[in-house]
Amino acid sequence: MPKSGRDGRLRTKVKTAKGRKISSTRWLERQLNDPYVAQAQKDGYRSRAAYKLIEIDDKYKLLKPGHCVIDLGCAPGGWTQVAVKRTRSDKNSGAYVIGIDIQDVDIVPGAEILKMDFMDDAAPEEICNLAGRAPDLVLSDMAAAVTGHKNTDHLRTIALAEAAAYFAIENLAPDGAFCAKVFQGGTEANLLAQLKKNFTRVIHVKPKASRKESSELYVIALGFKPSA
Repeated sequence: MPKSGRDGRLRTKVKTAKGRKISSTRWLERQLNDPYVAQAQKDGYRSRAAYKLIEIDDKYKLLKPGHCVIDLGCAPGGWTQVAVKRTRSDKNSGAYVIGIDIQDVDIVPGAEILKMDFMDDAAPEEICNLAGRAPDLVLSDMAAAVTGHKNTDHLRTIALAEAAAYFAIENLAPDGAFCAKVFQGGTEANLLAQLKKNFTRVIHVKPKASRKESSELYVIALGFKPSA
C-alpha cells in the first residue's frame, strides 16, 4: 500500500516475501521510493548515479564537446551515457568516450566499452591504445565489493581511487581533469597530497543524488600540470 512520505509524495511499502531477506526488502522499498531512480527511468539513464555526474559537471564543467573521456568502472553505463551526451561523441564532434569494467556492459552508442579489470596490469596500455590520444578527463565511480566492514570497504575503495589517480597523472592531457569516488574515513591523505601536487585545484563534493546515509564523496581535481 502506498504511504505518504515527508515531502507529500506517496511512498510504496513493500512486504517481505517468503524467502526474501529483510535487507533485500528494504533495498527494494528504497529503490521504489527513490526520486532519482524514477527520474533515471524517465530520462533513459541506466542508473541514478548519472545525476551525480550531471550535478558535478553542471558546476565544474568537466565534460566539453570534443573531449576524450575515460570512464573507469563504468557499469552499468550511466556515467558513460552522460559523457557521450555532453561531449557529443555520438555526433561526430571529435570526442571519444571509453568505458571499462570487469562486468558486462550493454553497448552505449557513441562510446567504446572494454570488458576488463582496470586493476589488471595490461589495462592502462589497452585503454591508451584504444584512445589514441591523451584523455582530457578521467572518471572513476569504482567501488570495491562491500564486505560489511566499514574500514575495510573504505580502504579498498581508496586503493581503487589511488590507482585511477595514478593512471590520470600518467596519461592526462595538460589542463585535464580527474573525478573519483572516495569514502569518508580519514585515510585518503596520500591521494589528496598526490592530486594537489599535480593539479591546480582539488575539491571534495557530495552530490545531492548521493544517498544521505552514504559516506561517499567525490574528489575532483582540475587543471592537470604534467611533470617536466
